[in-house]
Amino acid sequence: MRKAFGFLFIVGILSFQMITSAVAGEMPYRTTFLGWAAEGYDVVAYFRESKPVEGNSDFSHEWSGVKWRFSSAENRDLFAASPEKYAPQYGGYCAYAVSQGYTASVVPEAWSIVDDKLYLNYSKGVRSIWEKDIPGYIGAADKNWPGISASL
Repeated sequence: MRKAFGFLFIVGILSFQMITSAVAGEMPYRTTFLGWAAEGYDVVAYFRESKPVEGNSDFSHEWSGVKWRFSSAENRDLFAASPEKYAPQYGGYCAYAVSQGYTASVVPEAWSIVDDKLYLNYSKGVRSIWEKDIPGYIGAADKNWPGISASL
């Protein structure tokens, strides 16, 4: 009985979080189990250092209903001033998967910046496929994302 109540309590909390995010009009960003966006990596570092850099919880910021980690206070402040500039496209889900009509997790090492926008992919292998027709995959993902995000 106690385990069942605990499970139902957690499901209720998660449902409430999803409903409040939808009501507030927030982007449904993919998070880790602990609630960190972008796998806990510093999304500003992709732009400034051209590589994935693990974030530090000492430099965190909450935006769009999720927690973001950064490797420095400077990167955190840059993000806080202009989060749309740095946040990954398609809620941080695999850009290639979204182009195919579904979502998938990502790895920090499979990334690209195209037209000053950050795109993440499921793996380096999937990123190789993505790189064969980036404009086509972005076009397809842009068309698919509204329907996908509405169902998250």
